[in-house]
Amino acid sequence: MAGKQPAIVAELGRPETPEETAARKAENSRKRRANQTAFNLIVATIASLGIVLFLVVVVVRPNPEPAPGIEYVTIAAQSQPEASAELIVPVLPDTWSANAANFGARNEVPTWYVGFITPSVQFIAFNQGIGANPTWQATTLDNAAETGTVTIDGLTWTVYDQRDKSDTGNFAYSMATVVGESTILLHGTAPVGEFELLASSIASEVPAQ
Repeated sequence: MAGKQPAIVAELGRPETPEETAARKAENSRKRRANQTAFNLIVATIASLGIVLFLVVVVVRPNPEPAPGIEYVTIAAQSQPEASAELIVPVLPDTWSANAANFGARNEVPTWYVGFITPSVQFIAFNQGIGANPTWQATTLDNAAETGTVTIDGLTWTVYDQRDKSDTGNFAYSMATVVGESTILLHGTAPVGEFELLASSIASEVPAQ
């Protein structure tokens, strides 16, 4: 009985040689491995996305509500007995808030301090130094140089405008005035209009000089 003849491969029109058979099988094995690798990658990706979704749903919590502003009016009233001069308490719209308020010695000068967050979400520091000296003022304003003056509702302020400089921190714009025995300094990052609104509020709390 004659042995079985090798099958004719349609693409070749003849039987495969042993070398071609080996190459075909090797290629088929490579394709299977590639498909398996792709499948494994898809499975791993789906699993990773599942873990991320779990963390988002279970672990992540909504952002907490913003912390309430500091009641600087109350703190001023509590601190007033310790001060030798009337503490100035600016009355501002509800769009303003305070993130700090305290009365105590700063550079050896009794100082009433309030840190304001403005409607533009910028910062203005209010400092009222009682019996202040030039060293206190220079230190509090980070040695900023005077650039002009402005009068707002009867109070004349010295202006320290450093907005054209880089790395000025919370001293991009500053203002200074003297009321009685108090030196009032403002400095921060807010627009000039917000500084002037605060200055106007301060003027309404003190007699014009």
